[in-house]
Amino acid sequence: MNWCFFIPLIVGLISALLGYLLGKLLAGQNNNHDECNQRISLLTNERDKFVSLNADLQAQIDKLKADLDACNSKLSTNISMAAAVAPSIPFNAALAATVFGKKVAEDDLKIIEGIGPVIEGMFKDAGIDTWKKLADASVEECQTILNNGGDRFRVHNPGTWPQQAQLAYEGKWESLKKWQDELDGGK
Repeated sequence: MNWCFFIPLIVGLISALLGYLLGKLLAGQNNNHDECNQRISLLTNERDKFVSLNADLQAQIDKLKADLDACNSKLSTNISMAAAVAPSIPFNAALAATVFGKKVAEDDLKIIEGIGPVIEGMFKDAGIDTWKKLADASVEECQTILNNGGDRFRVHNPGTWPQQAQLAYEGKWESLKKWQDELDGGK
């Protein structure tokens, strides 16, 4: 038998088999590369959608901020106008005189337990010349006014003065008188 024919035939079969396997292997890598490119393309599209959505949302946020600023501006204008036309509580001098047993003038700060004529003058000089303004003042503001008057006024305790002024402003004379009867020396 002549083996010369078999050797090229076996080498050819082995080469064909190796070529086939190598082709399959390289084609699989190409498919993976195409799949990666497709996924990258999809992710890029998704990213672009989110960037666009983010820009739209930022524009909406900016518009809402502008709307909020406009509303706040209108609100502060309306509050200023409302404060200018806000009805004040009517002063009932007869009821106050009945409860206190003496004539009471409107916005007389001396009706507050602990405030005398000199302290009333200090408060009026500081711009607090009504019961409403005293009611709106903090205890710290009152103490600052007293401290500015010197050592002799620092001993006064204005802790209840704003609340007393609120009762006077609201015309709650019985409550104010009862409370003042419980207070000791303006405290």
